[in-house]
Amino acid sequence: MSLASPDLKAYAWLSIGAALLTIGLKTWAWWLTGSVGLLSDALESLVNLAGAVMALWMLHVAAQPADERHAYGHGKAEYFSSGFEGLLILAAALGIAWTAMERLLDPQPLEAVGIGLAVSVAASIVNLLTARVLLAAGRAHHSITLEADAHHLMTDVWTSVGVIVGVGAVALTGWLWLDPALALLVAGNIVWTGVQLLRRSTAGLMDAALPPEQQQAVEAVLASYEAQGLGFHALRSRQAGARVFISVHVLVPGQWTVQQGHDLVEQIEADIRRALPRAHVLTHLEPIEDPLSQEDQCLDR
Repeated sequence: MSLASPDLKAYAWLSIGAALLTIGLKTWAWWLTGSVGLLSDALESLVNLAGAVMALWMLHVAAQPADERHAYGHGKAEYFSSGFEGLLILAAALGIAWTAMERLLDPQPLEAVGIGLAVSVAASIVNLLTARVLLAAGRAHHSITLEADAHHLMTDVWTSVGVIVGVGAVALTGWLWLDPALALLVAGNIVWTGVQLLRRSTAGLMDAALPPEQQQAVEAVLASYEAQGLGFHALRSRQAGARVFISVHVLVPGQWTVQQGHDLVEQIEADIRRALPRAHVLTHLEPIEDPLSQEDQCLDR
């Protein structure tokens, strides 16, 4: 089954188009005003473009079906997209900080502030609308790539709001140092976003367990069967892009037939998949009375 439909690629193309439009608008705003804050905003939009292109590529890779060399599919490709975007964000932050420090040492007056701010506001609205569309699509299709792109665009929106306020404050007060000072704050905010994206990407590549709320959903399913006298252990989980992988050992009475045990684990797997759509569930059946069944519940068997 394809995990990244052509519709998801269409959302990535939407992100690319929005990035190109906002780059043009913000660069125009910077050219009109000479604001280093608006320049920093335009540089972050370049990161948005690079991240969107990477997202399109990785969504294409993640959509490929499982094969002999990749029996679990290609879903982890999505983590390369968010990791790449995180690195680009950190690089852009360094460039913004360098430019801001130079402007702090040599302040420059701003020009055409009103027109420049209006253009920047228009670019922010484009990012806001695009982010809302991407976030809704990412959640609906369980795409980490689209969700990460949406959250980054929302960070860009708030960054733009801060820059607009700063440029407006310079126009009102005449304090030229406010513009580069705010650009430094923007750089710090971008660093935070980049670090968070890198952490999330690393967790996915390192097969971190599912978030607590999803883990609890699985445990709630198992608890309903434990009330019937059955047992479970060695519950393990991980996520690869849009797909979730869960394994668990199921302990049943030893006198059960193979058919009884098979019917039970099929029901358990179906219940877990209902709780977590797109979950791949692997169960291992064991006799509950056999002491050896308890020896394989640790991570190191």
